[in-house]
Amino acid sequence: MASLPETLPMYLQIHDKIKDKIEAEYWKIGDRLPSERELSEAFGVSRMTLRQAIQTLSDEGILERKIGSGTYVARQKVQEKMSGTTSFTEIMLSQGRKPSSKAISYFFTQPSSSEMERLSLTEHEAILRMERVRLADGIPICFEVASIPEKIIRDFSKEEISASLYRTLEEKGQHKIGRANQTISAVVASEKKAEYLQVKKGDAILLMRQVSYFEDGTPFEYVRSQYVGNRFEFFLEK
Repeated sequence: MASLPETLPMYLQIHDKIKDKIEAEYWKIGDRLPSERELSEAFGVSRMTLRQAIQTLSDEGILERKIGSGTYVARQKVQEKMSGTTSFTEIMLSQGRKPSSKAISYFFTQPSSSEMERLSLTEHEAILRMERVRLADGIPICFEVASIPEKIIRDFSKEEISASLYRTLEEKGQHKIGRANQTISAVVASEKKAEYLQVKKGDAILLMRQVSYFEDGTPFEYVRSQYVGNRFEFFLEK
């Protein structure tokens, strides 16, 4: 395992501080946050670092960015139950398409407060945080950030994890994949995500946050996936 940094990246430290303020109801649901300039000065960081923290909180559904208006504490959204836990690779193969991935980053680090909460971890445990673009027949479909407890994948190679995590866990790890909790919301593509997905900044994006569990109830993956709105759709069956 790669050695852990002594502290979280600065943008994740700011992420946790903002999240703590929201949980303490310093900022309540629907409240507009101060401007990026005011927040960066208050936390003593650059606007780029502050923007990374805000974007991460937006990806997690904690904050909501409204073009021309500002950043708000997100309101609770209507949730639609989706059944089954299926990997991107399995979905693409079932539709006769060739899945592939383009790695953006792959590193071990300490979990943020959100990752600790969703993966039932302590601050002393490590996670693998992996960013990648998922493609079907060479066309970008989604930008994905996956957080996986290091203790679950320490015996597997980077290639095994990147190619198909679920298949590796089932076939080599002898784990049985169970349920998943999923939430879906509509967002717009940021400049960076637009570049990765080959769309225009501000285009419609479907954001899915998913926590996947083994059959024994152990959470093994927390994923934030941003799908190109006109290239992917979710089908709900009741």
